[in-house]
Amino acid sequence: MRHDNRVTLRHKSLKMSATIFERLRNGETVSFHDPEYNQISEACVATKKLLLEMNTASEPRKIREMLAAITGAIIDGTVTVFTPFHVNYGKNTQFGKNIFVNFDCTFLDLGGIQIDDDVMLAPGVKLLSEGHPTTATERQHLTAGKIHIKKNAWIGSNAVILQGVTIGENSVVAAGAIVSKDVPDNSIVGGIPAKIIKSI
Repeated sequence: MRHDNRVTLRHKSLKMSATIFERLRNGETVSFHDPEYNQISEACVATKKLLLEMNTASEPRKIREMLAAITGAIIDGTVTVFTPFHVNYGKNTQFGKNIFVNFDCTFLDLGGIQIDDDVMLAPGVKLLSEGHPTTATERQHLTAGKIHIKKNAWIGSNAVILQGVTIGENSVVAAGAIVSKDVPDNSIVGGIPAKIIKSI
């Protein structure tokens, strides 16, 4: 019995020591009134400062350097991002190789965004790994779920990918689609909400 109590206390201690960013990545719903919530605001302000510099750059190498500073990770030389580019946090976004991100894409990445090799994002794509509960009394909370865009996927212009969604390998999301459910490999989806149109 004592051992069980120690395990429970250790679990609680680990949970308490997790940062608000880790808690969101782990799927926890966080209140706007959480004592650590101001850390999100501060991090977003720091990212915005870097974005201002990135979005005035024209040289691909400089853009990659700024993107590396925003994400805190090495950006491969085969990654191309056309500015303007928008992201609120940045540290939870992972880029593979040979990725193309067209003008005016928006990432909300507190829930995590993983983009695998050979992915293409058309202009105006939105990857939104964050949201809010639909229950009115809990609306002032933040929810999060990882978005994963698998290898060789193509996301069409102004498509919106919502939290927790995986886009399968080789799949295509039609322009203007809103995707709220996982997309299987080798599929074309479109519409609001997005549905499978055909297999490739």
